[in-house]
Amino acid sequence: MNKEELSAMIAELLAGMGKEPMVKGSDYKPTVPDPQPPETHFREGDFVPDITALNLRELYLTEHPADGEKFRRMKQKTPARLGSGRTGPRYKTLTMLRFRADHAAAQDAVWSELEADFAKTHDLLPAKTKCNDKEEYLTRPDLGRCFDEHNAKAIKGVIDTPPRVQLVVGDGLSSAAIAANAMDCLSAVKDGLKARGISTGKDIFVKYCRVGAGDAIGDITGCELVCVLVGERPGLVTDKSMSAYITYKPYTGVSESSRTVVSNIHAQGTPAVEAGAYIAELIDTILKKKVSGVGLHLEAAQ
Repeated sequence: MNKEELSAMIAELLAGMGKEPMVKGSDYKPTVPDPQPPETHFREGDFVPDITALNLRELYLTEHPADGEKFRRMKQKTPARLGSGRTGPRYKTLTMLRFRADHAAAQDAVWSELEADFAKTHDLLPAKTKCNDKEEYLTRPDLGRCFDEHNAKAIKGVIDTPPRVQLVVGDGLSSAAIAANAMDCLSAVKDGLKARGISTGKDIFVKYCRVGAGDAIGDITGCELVCVLVGERPGLVTDKSMSAYITYKPYTGVSESSRTVVSNIHAQGTPAVEAGAYIAELIDTILKKKVSGVGLHLEAAQ
């Protein structure tokens, strides 16, 4: 067989590859129908249901449990991923999708920012730490604890008389937490302090805020106590968790053990208004004892 005959044979074989196979000289008919795509109740462009709307306290997927009712009652006390069920050695599809959705929400919360007019809308004194953008805030925690000369003067210009209590709202690592909880909590704190005759300075909003920014505000204002409401690092249970960090006699370089913390302020933890009432009571106690953090617990133990 020469080169021309070989080329012709290959061309003939390639031309016949796209044809259906022949069975005993008749047209090819498959014995099993081709799989068809499942029917869907959604049209193209529709949104699927929000899987994050499912209540983790009620989501119980274990099949044939030994005591399902008792387990369900236990789940009502925690949003932990208990009773997730399994398919063979793997998670169920719903469990995995919910996990991925919560993880995505946590990532979004870290990078999200509050509305540009948040401070103005809520009558807060706007300030910004030395961070220029969110990326620098995440990579340079030290810059989120201090202010440049311009912002320091702006704070000092409004709060020229040292207040007894300085309240601060900082976006922190979850702007979603601040949007959901901060103002209700702040209002409850102020009402509680007012009822106890405790004065406060002009409320401050700090963009790109770390907890230590409250210490710098202590240096600038000379306040007796600072309370910083700040968005916490999002987790898989919620991306809207806020904490309150209370420091007596704050100054740059104060030890972390000198802070009293009220954490897990969110819808599934301590509600914002309830937390605010407790924080006001706690501030009153700290001012009377003249100590916060570990020292306050030691004082209470005596």
